[in-house]
Amino acid sequence: MQHLTEILQAATAAISPEYFLLPIHGDDPVYRERVYCYELYHQMRLRWPDGAYRLNGKVDKREHPYFRRGGAPKPDLLVHQPGIGENYAVIEVKSCRAVPREIRKDLTTLAVFRNHAGYRRAIYLIYGGDVARTADRVLRCAAKVPEITQFELWLHGAPGAAAVI
Repeated sequence: MQHLTEILQAATAAISPEYFLLPIHGDDPVYRERVYCYELYHQMRLRWPDGAYRLNGKVDKREHPYFRRGGAPKPDLLVHQPGIGENYAVIEVKSCRAVPREIRKDLTTLAVFRNHAGYRRAIYLIYGGDVARTADRVLRCAAKVPEITQFELWLHGAPGAAAVI
């Protein structure tokens, strides 16, 4: 799945403002992770190549043999070959408004998938206005996560721009 980096860059660049910050009638727009994730999934699927790997969103791992001991994590996106254990990437997404508790939960999910399910890439994608400050918060939180693993920190600062590692 050598094209994932290019797909992710092109998909994030194609996310329009209303999916980045959800307009609210009578109030200021807000960051909504689900809205952003669904549009990211849509944009990635538009660019997805034919092949064995699939992009899946919010896969519930309850009752999966890899996770019987440690609960049932639900990452935002998975790139894998379902049913055969060929696992490529796990992706978690958060807005720039993420708080430490949410960040630690996501980093723990990334670590579980890398360390126990054989995923080769763990991607943490932060989107929103102040991604630099959130990146610092992510790195501080990472130091407090048991079994932390190598992960890629992607920053998507504005609609119309591609996320960068």
